[in-house]
Amino acid sequence: MARPFRFAVQVAPFDDAEALPAFARNVEALGYDELYSYDHIGAVDPFVPLMMAAGATTRLRVGPLVLNNEFHQPVLLARTAATVDRLTGGRLVLGWGTGYMQSEHDAIGLELRAPGPRVTRFGESLEVVRSLLDTGAASFHGEHHHVELDALGVRPAAERVPFLIGGHGRRVVSLAARFADIFQYTGLHHGQGGVPNGGGFAIEHVAERSRWLTEAAQQAGDRSDAIERSILVQHTYVGDGAEAALDAAVERFGMERALLEATPFVLIGSVEQVVDKLERLREQIDVNHVTIRDVDGFAPVVAALAGR
Repeated sequence: MARPFRFAVQVAPFDDAEALPAFARNVEALGYDELYSYDHIGAVDPFVPLMMAAGATTRLRVGPLVLNNEFHQPVLLARTAATVDRLTGGRLVLGWGTGYMQSEHDAIGLELRAPGPRVTRFGESLEVVRSLLDTGAASFHGEHHHVELDALGVRPAAERVPFLIGGHGRRVVSLAARFADIFQYTGLHHGQGGVPNGGGFAIEHVAERSRWLTEAAQQAGDRSDAIERSILVQHTYVGDGAEAALDAAVERFGMERALLEATPFVLIGSVEQVVDKLERLREQIDVNHVTIRDVDGFAPVVAALAGR
């Protein structure tokens, strides 16, 4: 049986103490389930504004989308995550990935490891943080992390703090099969001018990752039903003028119209057309969790599909 649709937002005035509470309340009132921040050098802290957003709402879940694992030591991250979850009444979703932006690492003098070691370190971090959040303790000795801790000192409110893992490589998908509560398909990586240069933008690539995830989850103890599947949508337009908006997207992304019409990372059309596309995507790749950035513009789709 297909999971019901859920919707999330990754945008907010995170640096504005006066605007953020009202923004978060509007997100909640419009039927969105979650509000996500981001983890980039040169931007606000990924956790602190979420406390204010959660305090202004009653059910809205919050989290970073996604943490750059290279920036974080797992015990300190677990301490922060447990504290945020406790103080928000169990509303944290811990989103993270391997990190990828060389310029950010260069800016702070931190090595960006090659993809192989970076993914290995990510897997070790997932294991350590999962143990600390679930039990308060961890004993782990790997290639990148060595942890012997009997008591983290703070317990999350939630019985299980959900992990959202975003990525597209096969090893990351395999880690998601073991650790993710939500796996997010990404078509995020960009080349010159912000134009996607791969990263699995086409629906065929996403379908392939969906098969990888299913196979790996079955091998990881039949976790297929435990993992919710998500998309981080890069461009939305809902309403009149959709044809012109699609033409503009073709020019902006430098991609064929058919690819943009099919990809899950672009949702353009009338309310009925976007609803139809999302329902087809749920059939094709089992996706039901949709993250967008145009809160008010996408609200009619949320009203039509949330919980269905």
